[in-house]
Amino acid sequence: MMHNNAVSILQDKIAIVPSEASTNILVGPIRLPVNLDGQTVVFQWYCWMPVKGEQAREACKTATAEALIGQLSSLNLAEGQQSSVLVYGDFEHAEDALIRMHSICHTGDIFGSKRCDCGYQLRQSMRMIVENGAGALFYLANHEGRGIGLFSKAMAYILQENGLDTVEANLALGFADDSRDYSDAIGILRHLRQLPVTLITNNPKKLEALKASGMNVVKRVPLWGDVSEFNAKYLQTKVKRSGHFAQQEEMLNEYA
Repeated sequence: MMHNNAVSILQDKIAIVPSEASTNILVGPIRLPVNLDGQTVVFQWYCWMPVKGEQAREACKTATAEALIGQLSSLNLAEGQQSSVLVYGDFEHAEDALIRMHSICHTGDIFGSKRCDCGYQLRQSMRMIVENGAGALFYLANHEGRGIGLFSKAMAYILQENGLDTVEANLALGFADDSRDYSDAIGILRHLRQLPVTLITNNPKKLEALKASGMNVVKRVPLWGDVSEFNAKYLQTKVKRSGHFAQQEEMLNEYA
């Protein structure tokens, strides 16, 4: 009886969202009150699970509440991570909506590491979205270390402590400077909103990915801050070697 109740409750919360690289099973929205600077702000939270290859061809058949519940315990989802999105306000219909494609950063987002600016960018983009009145923050779980994964990122950090910059460290481990793919997130974005968006980013590759997909990005908003002696070299490398837009060159040079 409990299983049947779960099926009826969840069925309308599940959607199939195709993208270029895979088929995504989207669950939500879920009401999520968040403590933001001491104030309670209510977001709508979604989570998605990509399925590829043979699984993708069967996804439309299996992405029902009953089928998913039957498989969940055997999928070992805790061994990997799934991406999600925080939606604020009337994201679907609002005339002006901010979006942030945020790559997961275990050390910055969770521990508050100052080796990067990721934790600051996560919280600041949430503030910007709330102040704007409508928007969405996409939290991309397979983007750790610009796509190399947490364990590889730990090894890259050791290389950086021995003189390599963040680009050189990734290349030395056999990876590209940036191997992130945004196609799944863009597919979810298109499912949630058809109207134009404003992208919060310093990274031209994110802007290019959205425009190449056909999404109407009307403008870009920079996101700089929390620059210190611990991350100035890292941020300078992103500007000089990875092509990030430089908005506060003086601030970066202050710690050089």
